[in-house]
Amino acid sequence: MTKPLYQYFTQDHRRLEILFEKATENKSEIQEMYYHQFRVGLLKHIKMEEKILFLAAQKANGNIPLPLAAKLRLDHGALTSLMVVPPSAEVIKVIKHVIELHDQLEEKEGGMYEACEQLTEHETENILLQLNQTTEVPVHPYNTAGYALEAAKRALTRAGFDFDTLAAL
Repeated sequence: MTKPLYQYFTQDHRRLEILFEKATENKSEIQEMYYHQFRVGLLKHIKMEEKILFLAAQKANGNIPLPLAAKLRLDHGALTSLMVVPPSAEVIKVIKHVIELHDQLEEKEGGMYEACEQLTEHETENILLQLNQTTEVPVHPYNTAGYALEAAKRALTRAGFDFDTLAAL
């Protein structure tokens, strides 16, 4: 079986990793142009998974969500909340950690992408068409209020991560 959906999403993971690396290669100064592209790209990627891929797989699965969907949705919420706050050194460490673990759940053998691919194999062309038509998610300026970081920390906790522990690594 060819894996066009798997390839589509894993290639996008690599693209996002490159943008993130370029944005954060100088630890003392974030490269805003790359970080902005990363923010927009990550939010669009999450949108494509949540609104298209995961829903198509759920529909093909008798309208029953795939077992990994709940965990991935919590991760998406945590990552989305981290896109709201300024990219401090601590925030960058946490994003990197969460994305690495999250991407493994999607990409590993028997992971979310493989499960989605198998369930939706007769809908692949339609899904790819929808993915290619997906619009970007608008991003706002960073929210520097303390409550924004606290909200991100709570979202991370719901997803099974501790911001302070990860930031200290």
